[in-house]
Amino acid sequence: MSSSHIILITICIFIPQILGSDPLFHFCSSSENFTENSSYQNNLHKVNLTLFTKTPPSGFGSASSGRVYGIALCRGDVSRRDCQTCVAESATEIRKRCPYNKAAIIWYDYCLFKYADEAFFGRIDNGNKFYMWNIRVVSEPVSFNEKTKELLTGLTQKAYVNPRLFETGEMQLDGSTKLYGLVQCSRDLSSDVCKICLDDIIREIPACCDGKEGGRVVSGSCNFRYEIYPFVNSY
Repeated sequence: MSSSHIILITICIFIPQILGSDPLFHFCSSSENFTENSSYQNNLHKVNLTLFTKTPPSGFGSASSGRVYGIALCRGDVSRRDCQTCVAESATEIRKRCPYNKAAIIWYDYCLFKYADEAFFGRIDNGNKFYMWNIRVVSEPVSFNEKTKELLTGLTQKAYVNPRLFETGEMQLDGSTKLYGLVQCSRDLSSDVCKICLDDIIREIPACCDGKEGGRVVSGSCNFRYEIYPFVNSY
């Protein structure tokens, strides 16, 4: 997949996502395509089957066959059943949207699915990235940005030493308002590389979602999300 830095911006008011909804985003590579019934297509099919089987028990799976490399990652708070559903749906949908591309990536609220024709395991993917934010703006953006950074940085300190590379938490703001956050890395990254990935995207808060009530930076390797309402599942 291209190593160039790609950032696409999505503006939205966050609404809780449900399975069966449209993906959050996807990218198709612009590199050489494969042909019908080729060895690449056969190897991609093997990788997809492996990820469908391997991912749900732990929420992460990686696989390779021939020159095809793939990962699937489910959000750390989703059930095994929802993880399996999301991985199956993402594998099917990405083939519809990128039918003959040798590299592609798709994000749903509950999972990420990615494959490429080069070994990318363990490397930070900044070439595939997008922003999302709530269009509502808080009354004191400077202090809110500082609190958001504080929460997400604290979660990063816990996530990168967690074998699941995932952490959620909350922070009390003024009055009865709370700030909720989530950080996660793909588990092909080492702990130290995960921390680098999260630290880098947290620095993008002013560019992504300056003073917005909710926001996300989502890359091919790590992501964060924050809201002023609870959005994490309990399992």
